[in-house]
Amino acid sequence: MAHIQLVGINKVYPNGFHAVHDFSMQIEKGEFIVFVGPSGCGKSTTLRMLAGLEDITSGELYIGGELANEKSPRARGVAMVFQSYALYPHMSVYDNMAFGLTLKGMGKDIIESRVEKTAKILGLTEYLDRKPRELSGGQRQRVAVGRAIIRHVEVFLMDEPLSNLDAKQRVTMRAEITQIHRRIGATTVYVTHDQTEAMTMADRIVVMKDGVAQQIGTPKELYFTPANRFVAGFIGDPPMNFLTCRAVQGAVCLQGGQQRVTLSDVYPLAMAQREGEEMELGFRPENAMPYADAQTANAAVMEGDVTLTEMLGDNVNVYMNVDGQDVILKLSPYEAPSVGQRYRFMVPKDAFFLFNMEDGAVITKG
Repeated sequence: MAHIQLVGINKVYPNGFHAVHDFSMQIEKGEFIVFVGPSGCGKSTTLRMLAGLEDITSGELYIGGELANEKSPRARGVAMVFQSYALYPHMSVYDNMAFGLTLKGMGKDIIESRVEKTAKILGLTEYLDRKPRELSGGQRQRVAVGRAIIRHVEVFLMDEPLSNLDAKQRVTMRAEITQIHRRIGATTVYVTHDQTEAMTMADRIVVMKDGVAQQIGTPKELYFTPANRFVAGFIGDPPMNFLTCRAVQGAVCLQGGQQRVTLSDVYPLAMAQREGEEMELGFRPENAMPYADAQTANAAVMEGDVTLTEMLGDNVNVYMNVDGQDVILKLSPYEAPSVGQRYRFMVPKDAFFLFNMEDGAVITKG
Protein backbone atom coordinates (compact mmCIF):
# COMPACT_ATOMS: atom_id res chain seq x y z
CA MET A 1 0.00 0.00 0.00
CA ALA A 2 1.18 3.52 -0.79
CA HIS A 3 0.17 6.92 0.45
CA ILE A 4 -0.29 9.77 -2.01
CA GLN A 5 0.34 13.46 -1.43
CA LEU A 6 -0.76 16.22 -3.79
CA VAL A 7 0.69 19.65 -3.07
CA GLY A 8 -0.62 22.72 -4.91
CA ILE A 9 -1.45 20.80 -8.08
CA ASN A 10 -2.51 22.90 -11.06
CA LYS A 11 -3.43 21.96 -14.61
CA VAL A 12 -3.48 24.68 -17.26
CA TYR A 13 -3.90 23.70 -20.91
CA PRO A 14 -2.09 25.47 -23.77
CA ASN A 15 -5.29 27.38 -24.65
CA GLY A 16 -5.25 28.91 -21.16
CA PHE A 17 -8.04 26.82 -19.65
CA HIS A 18 -7.32 26.28 -15.95
CA ALA A 19 -8.77 22.80 -15.32
CA VAL A 20 -7.51 22.18 -11.77
CA HIS A 21 -6.76 24.93 -9.25
CA ASP A 22 -4.18 24.56 -6.47
CA PHE A 23 -5.32 21.10 -5.37
CA SER A 24 -3.79 19.67 -2.19
CA MET A 25 -4.59 16.60 -0.10
CA GLN A 26 -3.03 13.65 1.67
CA ILE A 27 -4.37 10.18 0.78
CA GLU A 28 -3.51 7.59 3.40
CA LYS A 29 -2.38 4.03 2.74
CA GLY A 30 -5.31 1.78 1.94
CA GLU A 31 -7.85 4.62 1.74
CA PHE A 32 -10.71 4.56 -0.75
CA ILE A 33 -11.01 8.13 -2.03
CA VAL A 34 -13.81 9.19 -4.38
CA PHE A 35 -13.71 12.32 -6.51
CA VAL A 36 -17.22 13.47 -7.35
CA GLY A 37 -18.71 16.41 -9.19
CA PRO A 38 -20.47 17.44 -12.41
CA SER A 39 -18.98 17.04 -15.87
CA GLY A 40 -16.02 19.33 -16.46
CA CYS A 41 -15.25 19.89 -12.77
CA GLY A 42 -11.66 18.58 -13.02
CA LYS A 43 -12.04 15.21 -11.29
CA SER A 44 -10.91 13.05 -14.25
CA THR A 45 -8.11 15.48 -15.06
CA THR A 46 -6.81 15.13 -11.50
CA LEU A 47 -6.97 11.34 -11.79
CA ARG A 48 -5.09 11.42 -15.11
CA MET A 49 -2.37 13.55 -13.53
CA LEU A 50 -2.06 10.92 -10.80
CA ALA A 51 -1.74 8.25 -13.47
CA GLY A 52 0.82 10.19 -15.52
CA LEU A 53 -1.52 10.49 -18.50
CA GLU A 54 -1.62 14.29 -18.09
CA ASP A 55 1.32 16.54 -17.29
CA ILE A 56 1.19 18.56 -14.07
CA THR A 57 1.51 22.27 -14.85
CA SER A 58 2.67 23.14 -11.34
CA GLY A 59 2.72 21.55 -7.90
CA GLU A 60 4.15 18.31 -6.58
CA LEU A 61 2.84 14.75 -6.59
CA TYR A 62 4.29 12.16 -4.21
CA ILE A 63 3.45 8.46 -4.42
CA GLY A 64 4.87 6.31 -1.62
CA GLY A 65 6.96 9.28 -0.48
CA GLU A 66 8.70 9.68 -3.87
CA LEU A 67 8.26 12.66 -6.19
CA ALA A 68 6.32 11.32 -9.18
CA ASN A 69 5.85 14.38 -11.41
CA GLU A 70 8.30 13.20 -14.04
CA LYS A 71 7.78 9.45 -13.66
CA SER A 72 6.21 7.53 -16.52
CA PRO A 73 2.81 5.90 -15.93
CA ARG A 74 4.46 2.48 -15.73
CA ALA A 75 7.06 3.66 -13.21
CA ARG A 76 4.45 5.07 -10.83
CA GLY A 77 3.24 1.64 -9.72
CA VAL A 78 -0.42 2.39 -10.41
CA ALA A 79 -3.12 0.47 -12.29
CA MET A 80 -6.04 2.18 -13.97
CA VAL A 81 -9.56 0.97 -14.76
CA PHE A 82 -11.27 2.92 -17.52
CA GLN A 83 -14.91 3.66 -18.25
CA SER A 84 -14.74 1.83 -21.60
CA TYR A 85 -13.33 -1.49 -20.19
CA ALA A 86 -10.56 -1.35 -22.88
CA LEU A 87 -10.50 -5.14 -23.28
CA TYR A 88 -8.90 -6.87 -26.27
CA PRO A 89 -11.89 -8.34 -28.17
CA HIS A 90 -9.89 -11.13 -29.87
CA MET A 91 -8.43 -12.40 -26.58
CA SER A 92 -10.07 -14.66 -24.01
CA VAL A 93 -10.75 -13.45 -20.48
CA TYR A 94 -7.68 -15.39 -19.34
CA ASP A 95 -5.43 -13.72 -21.93
CA ASN A 96 -6.84 -10.27 -21.23
CA MET A 97 -6.01 -10.65 -17.55
CA ALA A 98 -2.62 -12.19 -18.20
CA PHE A 99 -1.53 -9.74 -20.88
CA GLY A 100 0.26 -7.25 -18.63
CA LEU A 101 2.12 -10.00 -16.79
CA THR A 102 3.17 -11.57 -20.09
CA LEU A 103 4.65 -8.26 -21.23
CA LYS A 104 6.68 -8.19 -18.01
CA GLY A 105 8.15 -11.57 -18.91
CA MET A 106 6.73 -13.44 -15.94
CA GLY A 107 6.82 -17.23 -15.97
CA LYS A 108 3.82 -19.22 -17.14
CA ASP A 109 3.24 -20.83 -13.75
CA ILE A 110 3.22 -17.49 -11.92
CA ILE A 111 0.84 -15.99 -14.48
CA GLU A 112 -1.50 -18.97 -14.26
CA SER A 113 -1.53 -18.83 -10.47
CA ARG A 114 -2.29 -15.10 -10.39
CA VAL A 115 -5.03 -15.36 -13.02
CA GLU A 116 -6.72 -18.20 -11.14
CA LYS A 117 -6.59 -16.37 -7.80
CA THR A 118 -7.86 -13.12 -9.31
CA ALA A 119 -10.62 -14.88 -11.25
CA LYS A 120 -11.77 -16.58 -8.05
CA ILE A 121 -11.95 -13.24 -6.20
CA LEU A 122 -14.04 -11.75 -9.02
CA GLY A 123 -16.22 -14.78 -9.73
CA LEU A 124 -14.79 -15.18 -13.23
CA THR A 125 -13.35 -18.70 -13.03
CA GLU A 126 -15.98 -20.23 -15.33
CA TYR A 127 -15.56 -17.45 -17.91
CA LEU A 128 -11.79 -17.60 -18.46
CA ASP A 129 -12.13 -19.21 -21.90
CA ARG A 130 -14.74 -16.76 -23.18
CA LYS A 131 -14.23 -13.69 -25.34
CA PRO A 132 -15.42 -10.26 -24.07
CA ARG A 133 -18.35 -10.26 -26.53
CA GLU A 134 -19.75 -13.32 -24.75
CA LEU A 135 -19.92 -11.52 -21.41
CA SER A 136 -22.43 -9.14 -19.88
CA GLY A 137 -21.46 -5.53 -19.14
CA GLY A 138 -20.93 -6.32 -15.47
CA GLN A 139 -18.73 -9.33 -16.29
CA ARG A 140 -16.64 -7.28 -18.72
CA GLN A 141 -16.16 -4.66 -16.03
CA ARG A 142 -14.99 -7.35 -13.61
CA VAL A 143 -12.43 -8.46 -16.18
CA ALA A 144 -11.19 -4.87 -16.46
CA VAL A 145 -10.88 -4.68 -12.66
CA GLY A 146 -9.16 -8.07 -12.64
CA ARG A 147 -6.60 -6.94 -15.19
CA ALA A 148 -5.72 -4.09 -12.83
CA ILE A 149 -5.54 -5.95 -9.52
CA ILE A 150 -3.59 -8.90 -10.96
CA ARG A 151 -0.55 -6.63 -11.24
CA HIS A 152 -0.30 -6.38 -7.41
CA VAL A 153 0.28 -2.63 -7.53
CA GLU A 154 -0.19 -0.38 -4.52
CA VAL A 155 -2.48 2.21 -6.10
CA PHE A 156 -5.65 1.70 -8.14
CA LEU A 157 -7.16 4.51 -10.18
CA MET A 158 -10.72 4.10 -11.47
CA ASP A 159 -12.33 6.54 -13.91
CA GLU A 160 -16.14 6.19 -13.87
CA PRO A 161 -15.91 2.39 -14.23
CA LEU A 162 -19.66 1.81 -13.75
CA SER A 163 -21.10 4.46 -16.06
CA ASN A 164 -21.73 2.00 -18.92
CA LEU A 165 -23.74 -0.39 -16.75
CA ASP A 166 -27.48 -0.41 -16.15
CA ALA A 167 -28.91 0.55 -12.74
CA LYS A 168 -29.03 -3.01 -11.36
CA GLN A 169 -25.51 -3.83 -12.54
CA ARG A 170 -24.18 -0.63 -10.99
CA VAL A 171 -25.54 -1.59 -7.58
CA THR A 172 -23.97 -5.06 -7.84
CA MET A 173 -20.58 -3.81 -9.08
CA ARG A 174 -20.54 -1.07 -6.46
CA ALA A 175 -20.66 -3.70 -3.73
CA GLU A 176 -18.14 -5.93 -5.52
CA ILE A 177 -15.56 -3.17 -5.96
CA THR A 178 -15.93 -2.20 -2.29
CA GLN A 179 -15.43 -5.82 -1.20
CA ILE A 180 -12.42 -6.24 -3.49
CA HIS A 181 -10.87 -3.11 -1.99
CA ARG A 182 -11.32 -4.51 1.52
CA ARG A 183 -9.68 -7.80 0.52
CA ILE A 184 -6.61 -6.39 -1.18
CA GLY A 185 -6.26 -3.16 0.83
CA ALA A 186 -4.69 -1.11 -1.95
CA THR A 187 -4.96 2.68 -2.00
CA THR A 188 -7.80 3.49 -4.40
CA VAL A 189 -8.81 6.73 -6.09
CA TYR A 190 -12.18 6.52 -7.81
CA VAL A 191 -13.86 9.13 -10.04
CA THR A 192 -17.61 9.36 -10.55
CA HIS A 193 -20.37 11.88 -11.24
CA ASP A 194 -22.79 9.75 -9.18
CA GLN A 195 -23.07 10.95 -5.59
CA THR A 196 -24.70 7.64 -4.55
CA GLU A 197 -21.53 5.78 -5.58
CA ALA A 198 -19.46 8.30 -3.66
CA MET A 199 -21.55 8.05 -0.48
CA THR A 200 -21.70 4.24 -0.43
CA MET A 201 -18.11 3.43 -1.40
CA ALA A 202 -15.78 6.12 -0.09
CA ASP A 203 -13.76 6.46 3.08
CA ARG A 204 -13.49 10.13 2.12
CA ILE A 205 -15.04 12.15 -0.69
CA VAL A 206 -13.60 15.07 -2.66
CA VAL A 207 -16.39 17.26 -4.04
CA MET A 208 -15.16 19.33 -7.00
CA LYS A 209 -16.58 22.23 -8.97
CA ASP A 210 -14.87 24.28 -11.69
CA GLY A 211 -11.51 22.68 -10.91
CA VAL A 212 -11.65 23.56 -7.21
CA ALA A 213 -12.07 21.13 -4.32
CA GLN A 214 -15.15 22.43 -2.51
CA GLN A 215 -14.87 20.06 0.46
CA ILE A 216 -12.97 16.91 1.46
CA GLY A 217 -14.48 14.70 4.13
CA THR A 218 -16.21 11.48 5.07
CA PRO A 219 -19.67 10.79 3.63
CA LYS A 220 -21.16 11.61 7.04
CA GLU A 221 -19.30 14.92 7.27
CA LEU A 222 -20.41 16.02 3.81
CA TYR A 223 -24.02 15.09 4.47
CA PHE A 224 -24.40 16.61 7.93
CA THR A 225 -21.88 19.47 7.77
CA PRO A 226 -21.57 20.68 4.15
CA ALA A 227 -19.17 23.57 3.66
CA ASN A 228 -21.32 25.44 1.17
CA ARG A 229 -24.49 25.44 -0.90
CA PHE A 230 -22.92 23.47 -3.75
CA VAL A 231 -21.86 20.56 -1.54
CA ALA A 232 -25.20 20.61 0.29
CA GLY A 233 -27.09 20.45 -3.00
CA PHE A 234 -24.86 17.85 -4.62
CA ILE A 235 -24.88 15.34 -1.77
CA GLY A 236 -28.29 13.80 -1.12
CA ASP A 237 -31.09 12.32 -3.22
CA PRO A 238 -33.43 14.10 -3.74
CA PRO A 239 -31.22 17.17 -3.36
CA MET A 240 -31.52 19.68 -0.54
CA ASN A 241 -34.25 22.30 -0.79
CA PHE A 242 -33.14 25.94 -0.98
CA LEU A 243 -35.54 28.80 -0.22
CA THR A 244 -34.65 32.46 -0.64
CA CYS A 245 -35.49 34.35 2.56
CA ARG A 246 -34.63 37.40 4.66
CA ALA A 247 -33.73 37.70 8.36
CA VAL A 248 -36.41 39.61 10.25
CA GLN A 249 -36.59 39.82 14.05
CA GLY A 250 -35.14 36.41 14.91
CA ALA A 251 -36.82 34.62 12.02
CA VAL A 252 -36.43 34.21 8.28
CA CYS A 253 -39.30 35.30 6.05
CA LEU A 254 -39.70 33.41 2.80
CA GLN A 255 -39.44 35.50 -0.32
CA GLY A 256 -42.77 35.88 -2.11
CA GLY A 257 -44.97 35.08 0.89
CA GLN A 258 -45.78 35.59 4.55
CA GLN A 259 -44.37 32.35 5.96
CA ARG A 260 -41.79 32.71 8.70
CA VAL A 261 -39.35 30.27 10.26
CA THR A 262 -38.14 31.31 13.70
CA LEU A 263 -34.46 30.37 14.08
CA SER A 264 -33.22 32.59 16.91
CA ASP A 265 -32.85 29.53 19.18
CA VAL A 266 -30.73 27.63 16.62
CA TYR A 267 -28.94 30.53 14.90
CA PRO A 268 -28.87 33.25 17.61
CA LEU A 269 -25.79 35.09 16.27
CA ALA A 270 -26.86 34.95 12.64
CA MET A 271 -30.35 36.21 13.47
CA ALA A 272 -28.95 39.01 15.62
CA GLN A 273 -26.14 40.12 13.30
CA ARG A 274 -27.82 39.69 9.90
CA GLU A 275 -31.08 41.57 10.43
CA GLY A 276 -32.58 42.43 7.06
CA GLU A 277 -30.02 40.37 5.16
CA GLU A 278 -31.07 38.07 2.34
CA MET A 279 -29.91 34.46 2.59
CA GLU A 280 -30.95 30.95 1.64
CA LEU A 281 -32.72 28.49 3.93
CA GLY A 282 -31.93 24.82 3.26
CA PHE A 283 -33.44 21.57 4.45
CA ARG A 284 -33.30 18.00 3.18
CA PRO A 285 -36.44 16.36 1.76
CA GLU A 286 -36.16 13.47 4.23
CA ASN A 287 -36.26 15.85 7.22
CA ALA A 288 -39.82 16.94 6.47
CA MET A 289 -42.66 15.41 8.51
CA PRO A 290 -46.46 15.60 8.35
CA TYR A 291 -47.86 18.37 10.54
CA ALA A 292 -48.70 17.38 14.10
CA ASP A 293 -49.71 20.18 16.47
CA ALA A 294 -48.29 18.43 19.55
CA GLN A 295 -44.78 18.29 18.06
CA THR A 296 -44.26 21.86 16.88
CA ALA A 297 -42.22 23.15 19.84
CA ASN A 298 -38.88 22.32 18.17
CA ALA A 299 -40.05 22.34 14.58
CA ALA A 300 -41.02 24.95 12.00
CA VAL A 301 -44.39 24.63 10.26
CA MET A 302 -44.65 25.37 6.53
CA GLU A 303 -47.26 24.77 3.84
CA GLY A 304 -47.69 24.78 0.10
CA ASP A 305 -49.54 23.35 -2.86
CA VAL A 306 -48.71 19.84 -4.09
CA THR A 307 -47.84 19.87 -7.82
CA LEU A 308 -46.52 16.34 -8.40
CA THR A 309 -45.92 13.07 -6.56
CA GLU A 310 -43.54 10.20 -7.39
CA MET A 311 -44.36 6.83 -5.85
CA LEU A 312 -41.08 4.96 -5.24
CA GLY A 313 -42.35 2.13 -3.05
CA ASP A 314 -40.78 2.79 0.34
CA ASN A 315 -41.27 6.55 0.00
CA VAL A 316 -43.00 9.19 -2.09
CA ASN A 317 -41.30 12.29 -3.47
CA VAL A 318 -43.77 15.15 -3.08
CA TYR A 319 -43.15 18.24 -5.22
CA MET A 320 -44.63 21.45 -3.84
CA ASN A 321 -44.92 25.16 -4.45
CA VAL A 322 -44.18 27.03 -1.24
CA ASP A 323 -44.75 30.77 -1.68
CA GLY A 324 -43.64 30.56 -5.30
CA GLN A 325 -40.56 28.44 -4.61
CA ASP A 326 -40.07 24.75 -5.44
CA VAL A 327 -39.73 22.22 -2.62
CA ILE A 328 -39.42 18.42 -2.55
CA LEU A 329 -40.47 16.34 0.43
CA LYS A 330 -39.61 12.68 0.97
CA LEU A 331 -42.53 11.11 2.81
CA SER A 332 -43.96 7.73 3.73
CA PRO A 333 -46.43 6.42 1.12
CA TYR A 334 -48.97 6.15 3.95
CA GLU A 335 -48.72 9.86 4.77
CA ALA A 336 -48.21 11.48 1.37
CA PRO A 337 -50.72 14.08 0.11
CA SER A 338 -52.36 14.16 -3.32
CA VAL A 339 -51.68 16.46 -6.27
CA GLY A 340 -53.59 19.72 -5.90
CA GLN A 341 -53.82 19.46 -2.11
CA ARG A 342 -52.78 22.29 0.18
CA TYR A 343 -50.36 20.51 2.49
CA ARG A 344 -48.90 21.50 5.85
CA PHE A 345 -45.64 19.98 7.03
CA MET A 346 -42.93 20.65 9.56
CA VAL A 347 -39.15 20.46 9.74
CA PRO A 348 -37.07 20.15 12.95
CA LYS A 349 -35.32 23.47 13.52
CA ASP A 350 -31.92 21.85 14.01
CA ALA A 351 -32.25 20.30 10.52
CA PHE A 352 -32.20 23.72 8.81
CA PHE A 353 -29.13 25.17 7.10
CA LEU A 354 -28.48 28.81 6.26
CA PHE A 355 -26.25 29.93 3.37
CA ASN A 356 -24.83 33.27 2.28
CA MET A 357 -26.41 34.55 -0.90
CA GLU A 358 -23.16 35.93 -2.35
CA ASP A 359 -20.74 33.03 -2.04
CA GLY A 360 -22.98 30.15 -0.89
CA ALA A 361 -20.90 29.54 2.24
CA VAL A 362 -22.70 27.85 5.12
CA ILE A 363 -23.63 30.07 8.07
CA THR A 364 -22.61 28.37 11.31
CA LYS A 365 -25.08 27.63 14.05
CA GLY A 366 -24.84 29.21 17.48
